[in-house]
Amino acid sequence: MLYIVGTPIGNLSDITLRALDTLKSVDIIACEDTRHTKILLEHYQINKPLTSFHSCNKIRKTQELISALKNGKNIALVSDSGMPGISDPGVNLINDAIKENLEYCIIPGPTAFVGALVASGLPAHKFIFEGFLPPKELSQKNVLKKFIDEKHTVVFYESPHRIKKLLLNMLEVFGDIEIVLARELTKKFEEVKRKKISEFIFYYNNHSPRGEFVVLFNLK
Repeated sequence: MLYIVGTPIGNLSDITLRALDTLKSVDIIACEDTRHTKILLEHYQINKPLTSFHSCNKIRKTQELISALKNGKNIALVSDSGMPGISDPGVNLINDAIKENLEYCIIPGPTAFVGALVASGLPAHKFIFEGFLPPKELSQKNVLKKFIDEKHTVVFYESPHRIKKLLLNMLEVFGDIEIVLARELTKKFEEVKRKKISEFIFYYNNHSPRGEFVVLFNLK
């Protein structure tokens, strides 16, 4: 059985009893970064074999994990934070398990964009989640332009070292609209801020961006 296990996005207390029971029971835990996952496991005194499963080895490791599943092993798939398969290589393993008619089970957990969406105060009954935008400037602007006439709330992720470039591209495409930036959700320095794009640009020209960002806006 493949267990797709949601893990905390920051606060280690945000894990379900079912997730803990699953991690304790499986034969192998496949994770993006073994060092990161060890922190969670050590906190809950769980001692299980770990195997790295990330974007650089996803093709080879998917084959290995599928073979292990066929040989009767129970495997837990976790990401560094949140639900596997959302903007991470876990989707490759999930898709191959489906193709091979292998059993799999979802163990739900926190997801950053859902928490950010609720905290933003923007309309949440209909929204578009775009994940990470392309890193190249022209490609990024082309994706942003698709949302000029969008009436639903738009949500995507961005890393701290690319957030300033993204804000400049958004300013060029949308003008100086109000957006929401959420970062460090569930952690000590959690922030959910609502400002015009120019205000965020000014702020991050004078302060180093830290933490992974969730970016939200609604053009209605």
